[in-house]
Amino acid sequence: MNMSLSPNTQAILLLTAPLIAGRAEPSSDLLTPGEYKRLARFLRDKQRQPADLLAPDARELLAECRQLIDSDRIERLLARGFLLSQAIDRWQTRAIWVVSRADADYPKRLKARLKENAPAVLYGCGDTAILDTGGLAIVGSRHVDDALVEYTEGIGRLTAKARRTLVSGGARGIDQAAMRGTLEAGGKTVGVLADSLERAVLNREHRNLLMNGQLVLISPYDPSAGFNVGHAMQRNKLIYALADAALVVSSDYEKGGTWAGAIEQLEKLRLVPVYVRSNGETGKGLEALRRKGALPWPNPETPEDLWESLAVEVSAEKDVPRPNELSFAVRDEARQAYGITQRVFPSRDSCHPLSVESPLTPADELFAKVRELLGRMTTPKTDAEVAADLNVSKSQAKEWLQRLAEEGLIEKHGAKPARYGPRMQRSFLE
Repeated sequence: MNMSLSPNTQAILLLTAPLIAGRAEPSSDLLTPGEYKRLARFLRDKQRQPADLLAPDARELLAECRQLIDSDRIERLLARGFLLSQAIDRWQTRAIWVVSRADADYPKRLKARLKENAPAVLYGCGDTAILDTGGLAIVGSRHVDDALVEYTEGIGRLTAKARRTLVSGGARGIDQAAMRGTLEAGGKTVGVLADSLERAVLNREHRNLLMNGQLVLISPYDPSAGFNVGHAMQRNKLIYALADAALVVSSDYEKGGTWAGAIEQLEKLRLVPVYVRSNGETGKGLEALRRKGALPWPNPETPEDLWESLAVEVSAEKDVPRPNELSFAVRDEARQAYGITQRVFPSRDSCHPLSVESPLTPADELFAKVRELLGRMTTPKTDAEVAADLNVSKSQAKEWLQRLAEEGLIEKHGAKPARYGPRMQRSFLE
């Protein structure tokens, strides 16, 4: 990337960035994200740009801005030119680039999905082209056991094998495990950091990965900024916005950044489908996210399975994920076999049989037909065989089979490939 800063980016940095250099304390006059958003909207309505505030004839424009923000305050911030030049020199020696929403190099996904809520300035190191490739976001707790770390690394390796980008937050635990698995398998990774970007890009282990185009590290906060809980929470939306789908591997219940980011995505932003880990002991946090609309992770085993998992769309209707035409779709032949005239999709809200008092939705009716059909299997079959029989995707068949196994209607036999079939009779000694 070209390390020179556009006039607009310089103006935005002067207004909003702490420009941490040496031991000097950052200005307390900085515009907050909300203040800058209002100012940017004001300038846009007047068909002006942030750089116009630095023009020799900016006095009249500054006076007009007084209705939003004290013009003296804006002038004090714009007068920090020497401090900005020091910060730029520091960033350039560390190969850190800076882009603003006014630049063509700003990630298109962030601008399109977050619009004016996208960070005014983004700092980073590495190939910016990776930022618009989508992929899988993986998030989770910092403190997890070795088994969960190994599980997450495995998903990272599969992501690399599928040639999809892995997006995460770079924190200890799940984040780093996901990124490590992808990078060690030769894949590409985006790390969205909440702090210490400068220290991260100087890390010896990261330098070659940054230089060869495998890794890009970004942050909406000054490269020298330390950890801040609020920053950690706010950067979560960037992780989701840069991905095609997200997987929450672990989460505390009603606390922590992982929980807050997933809830914001499920209840407010709804940018991408959110999955939660569906195998092993999931815990109260993941179960609660599932009840709020998160999908059970289908545990893809092949690159093709992973692609299908990333192809799910989010419905405009709250808490109703909508599979797209490439995955989970039930074809005409299957619908005719079940006597269903309208295209419907299976409900992922519950893995338990419906109460007879509950009103059946079309999705419930479809799964009831599937339950009846697969419950009559006499010999174990793989998910691929069931998919072929029902003319649906392998991921869809696998999800149905897993749900029926959880209900106890059928049983999973063996592994690689696993087969599902009638429950085996067991001795009363078992």
